[in-house]
Amino acid sequence: MKREILIAGSQRETRVAILEDDRLVELLVDRPEMRRTVGNIYHGRVDAVLPGIQAAFVDIGVGKSAFLHASDLIEPDEDDLEDEEEGNGKGGGGGHGRASRKVPNVQDVLKRGEHIIVQVIKEPISTKGPRVTAQVSVAGRNLVHMPFASKVGVSRKIDSREERSRLRQMMQKHLPPESGGIIIRTVA
Repeated sequence: MKREILIAGSQRETRVAILEDDRLVELLVDRPEMRRTVGNIYHGRVDAVLPGIQAAFVDIGVGKSAFLHASDLIEPDEDDLEDEEEGNGKGGGGGHGRASRKVPNVQDVLKRGEHIIVQVIKEPISTKGPRVTAQVSVAGRNLVHMPFASKVGVSRKIDSREERSRLRQMMQKHLPPESGGIIIRTVA
């Protein structure tokens, strides 16, 4: 297979085209004024803990402090893992099943000055900083890896109960201990 990467750049944008056997397989366009942070992972420091609204503000080095709600601190349960594939594993912020689960008191989990790994789930708007989650996930084509989770989920789009069970057992057998959680995506 012949593979080529073509790059064209100007002050306003950079375009990258990936060709395989003279067919376009991927096109990437980067414009500096349209920088997106959703999905980015940061090592932040807790600026403030606000028990009244069950939230904390985290300095991630992007100007405004990021907003972290207590519901985004807890590990997702197995139903959440299965739903999360639709959002590419980006943690959703207020996702499925959270209303029925007990949210920890934010002051019991976080302290001012503490360092925490977070992932942006919502862009900053106007005077507000970005919204973040401590439920970090990295989405790939076949799997979503969640380093701070501990369960194996399977996409709900896989209808067969037997196939879901087979995939879950196979992944649990091969997943090293303490390596985080996994969602097996439909394409897998």
